[in-house]
Amino acid sequence: MRARAHIPMVLAAALAGGCMVGPDYHPPDLAAPPAWGELSPSSKVSEQPLAAAPVEVAAQRDQAAMWWTVFNDAELSWLMDWAAVANLDLQQAEARIRQARALRTIAAAPLWPNVIAQGSYAREHASANAPGGGATQGTTFDLYQVGFDSSWELDVFGGNRRAVESAQASLEAAQFDWAAVLVTLMGEVGSNYVTYRTLQQRIRIATDNVKTQQDTLALTRRLFAAGLATDLDVARAEAQVATTESTIPQLTAQAHEVMHFLGVLLGEPPMALAQDLAAVGRIPAGPSMVEVGIPSDLLLRRPDLRSSERQLAAATADIGVAVRDLYPRFFVTGFGALESVKASAVFDWPSRALSIGPSVSWTVFDAGMIRATIDLRTAQQEQLLAAYRSIVLQAFQEVENALVAYAEDQKSRDDLATATAANQRAADLAVQLYVQGLTDFLTVLQAQFNLFASQDALAQSEGDIALDLVALYKALGGGWEPAPPPSPNGTPAAAPASNRRA
Repeated sequence: MRARAHIPMVLAAALAGGCMVGPDYHPPDLAAPPAWGELSPSSKVSEQPLAAAPVEVAAQRDQAAMWWTVFNDAELSWLMDWAAVANLDLQQAEARIRQARALRTIAAAPLWPNVIAQGSYAREHASANAPGGGATQGTTFDLYQVGFDSSWELDVFGGNRRAVESAQASLEAAQFDWAAVLVTLMGEVGSNYVTYRTLQQRIRIATDNVKTQQDTLALTRRLFAAGLATDLDVARAEAQVATTESTIPQLTAQAHEVMHFLGVLLGEPPMALAQDLAAVGRIPAGPSMVEVGIPSDLLLRRPDLRSSERQLAAATADIGVAVRDLYPRFFVTGFGALESVKASAVFDWPSRALSIGPSVSWTVFDAGMIRATIDLRTAQQEQLLAAYRSIVLQAFQEVENALVAYAEDQKSRDDLATATAANQRAADLAVQLYVQGLTDFLTVLQAQFNLFASQDALAQSEGDIALDLVALYKALGGGWEPAPPPSPNGTPAAAPASNRRA
């Protein structure tokens, strides 16, 4: 009866103790720049506020407009779809979400009573010389027990609730980490696909120039046979053909290396895409206008920033978990069982045995361990706060870098297009004048060399613009649509067959 009288006091203390030890979390107030400083009208970029679309785990993939569709390239879209279900880094990130979800469940378990069912049988002999006497003294008997043990910690100071708060924030951070891996993966696939197509175009340009230069070599040999050209002209023409041909194996090796990397990104052997990407494709071209939104949108759109903020929230809650150990911990324990020396009477009402009561535990000396743990958690929280501020600044920097690169590379591309057209005219005129004997062969060689160089540079410039656009989308968080979550059980969908096209 005395223990029963204490139970309401303990419960009242639990209800009254609705406080939560440790600091309450508030997201850092970071000031974003009012506008992007590197915007340029020539870069086909506009700054309009975009609908805020943070990475929410409830979003559906088929409802999201993926950024790579702006290139209008079926092969690229097909590779993106394949990578999204087969990439091994993404599968690891999915597993980490399941791990974090399990840890949240583990953290929430102490908020509920812990009940253990048990049953036992023992053959016992009571000592005849035991103090106290009793009816069983010196006798042998059977003891049957069936019942439950239970314990429940009353979360008076909110330490367990802080642990759940930390685990929930860690789960959200893991979900944003998955989205960040997806953004990085899509950027890697996009940039390597652009690089592969650019190398294919450079190989095509080199091959076409070899053919043109071989025609010039054949013309020079005919003129030499007719006494209208020198052997020096023939030797120079042969050297030019060989020099241009020598660039093709180097470009081919680079293209194969990129193709191998794409295969690995798709969770396949390096040669998996050899047949699918064998045909020469165009360099992807972006839209006529790209909207990038305003800088403040970036804090919601980039999953790596959201993950860093959630890690900061978890660290703040961990301070409360550490502070909880400064205070006493209250428990309610209970035991309910049926006990009998006869198996036939175990389930009779007189066989019942009950025990319930409160207990308290309070660390009074630990050589400063609790205080040191609080200092540790506080330092970790301050470290993550500085890291969050740093990663936000880096994100702004990445966008500004991508904007200026996109703008300036477009200007460079326009100049190279003009130079290529002029070099084409110059090469055609040089051959005509050489045939007529109005210029020397060195002028022809120089004109053809300039044409090849400008064509190759133009192809690289077009590839650079596409790479800049991929980098811009990646810096902006992979687009402005919610990213799709992994399935609840984390099972990845089957990878598309290698001959399947979007």
